[in-house]
Amino acid sequence: MYVPKHFDPADTAWCHALMARESFALLVSGGADGLPFATHLPLLLDADRGPHGTIVGHLARANPHARLLAEGHPTLAVFQGPHAYVSPGWYATHPSVPTWNYVAVHATGRPRLIEEPARVTALLARMVETYESAREAPWRFDSLAQDYVAGMIRAIVAFELPIERLEGKAKLSQNRPAEDRAGAIRGLEAAADPVARAIAELMAERARAEP
Repeated sequence: MYVPKHFDPADTAWCHALMARESFALLVSGGADGLPFATHLPLLLDADRGPHGTIVGHLARANPHARLLAEGHPTLAVFQGPHAYVSPGWYATHPSVPTWNYVAVHATGRPRLIEEPARVTALLARMVETYESAREAPWRFDSLAQDYVAGMIRAIVAFELPIERLEGKAKLSQNRPAEDRAGAIRGLEAAADPVARAIAELMAERARAEP
């Protein structure tokens, strides 16, 4: 990923926080034919496993991507946070051009399959707990019959991706003068789109953190 110095958060904790918050990711593996294959799926992070952490997840056994994971092809996980169009009409500096602000993390490594049924079951239970925890009456994974779970496990492939390279990008107008950033924040805060307002909040947080 192209990351100019002023957009580099240079912070593993920042990357991990975004990965946990925006855990529905894009997983891309290179195939033997040289063409990439991509799958959209939720991924969980074990932040303390390895120097950059380890990603875990699962996909359908019928998905051709499963073969690429089994073969250990280099794999990229892309975590995308809020993003928004930024109008030059919000700037004090002219002439200027439009841009797009966003935050993202790229995590790269070589996958390994998780094949032990107990580990796969624990991963499924953990994913359910993660995504059900905010509900008032969470659905419980252990409510399923064991034979049903066993059949479900046969239909999926679980994997882990030890992260060899971790890159974050926070493009939040840090390369603009302070008055331009303030104008962009005001413009985004006034937008009807909640995602645009989320970018405004991230820009304001970044501005407050500057010395």
